[in-house]
Amino acid sequence: MAIDILKKGKQIDKTFVVDLLESADKSLWDDIFSLADFIREQYMGNAVHLRGIIEFSNICKRSCNYCGLQKQNKQQHRYRMMPEEILKCVSSVAELGIKTVVLQSGEDDFYTLDILVDLIKQIKKNYDVAITLSIGEKTKQEYRALHDAGADRYLLRHETASPELYNKLHPDSCFEDRLKCIKYLFETGFQVGIGSMIGLPGQTNSNMADDILFLQKFQPDMIGTGPFIPNGQTQLKGTEAGTIEQTLKITALARIVCRKAHIPATTATGTIDKFGREKALHVGANVIMPNFTPQKYRVHYTIYPNKRCITEDGHKCNTCIRAMIINEGRTIASDYGHALRFQK
Repeated sequence: MAIDILKKGKQIDKTFVVDLLESADKSLWDDIFSLADFIREQYMGNAVHLRGIIEFSNICKRSCNYCGLQKQNKQQHRYRMMPEEILKCVSSVAELGIKTVVLQSGEDDFYTLDILVDLIKQIKKNYDVAITLSIGEKTKQEYRALHDAGADRYLLRHETASPELYNKLHPDSCFEDRLKCIKYLFETGFQVGIGSMIGLPGQTNSNMADDILFLQKFQPDMIGTGPFIPNGQTQLKGTEAGTIEQTLKITALARIVCRKAHIPATTATGTIDKFGREKALHVGANVIMPNFTPQKYRVHYTIYPNKRCITEDGHKCNTCIRAMIINEGRTIASDYGHALRFQK
């Protein structure tokens, strides 16, 4: 039986994953969800790790067809936070006892390597937090400099493991370059996060199976998966969004094939379903990221529309998330939540 194969934790192949994704057997998926939750508790424990996210710039040089930050979106109000503003937000995260700060932005060339290195060093000098960067494609030398400055983790989602679909969605970049950057991140010593969008226009069960096999091959330290949500200011306006059912299935399978990875219950999952994050916590997720972007900027970081909690400040978001975690029968982690392969 399929569930017995998954329990053994051995390599699975594409035909097996496609068959699972095409199955409408509710009892099978209930068993898969339960297995994913069991594996999460067995390998990662019962605690949920909080990561305070700061979206410090929505300026981007890329033209990704699904993203509201794409450079050709003239309706997007742009902003860029200065280093001193970013440090103030980091201080808010640290004061609440959150042990990881996530610095995320569009690919904004204003932030030179020197600016980023200095920012990272100041954070490490003044605050007791791990640093995750999510700032796009860089050279191997730049990745090494950022890591050497003190950045611990880097999130660079592969978005889709289908080269054809990836290249169609990214008119000014290519899958081979993204793959090269992911390999650079592993080589330069980062704790590495990858992940995909679920329910993209034109995406098939075969494509999503490739995503699971991609995760199985690379065994990342973090996996950021979430539903595709169409933005009305992009080329994909009017298309269908990914569903909560698809998202939970991919989250569960990601947990089963990557047992030691940190997996967020993403804001996008909570956007398409009121209880999406809670549901994700029961199928393998063990991370949630409260948003500490200042309110005046946060409303303009619109990769997708109608973002969950976009009107709440960081402290209120943190309070609500902590209450939700406790209500779901989980505890809140107090450690840095480093990748298991880096822990002694």
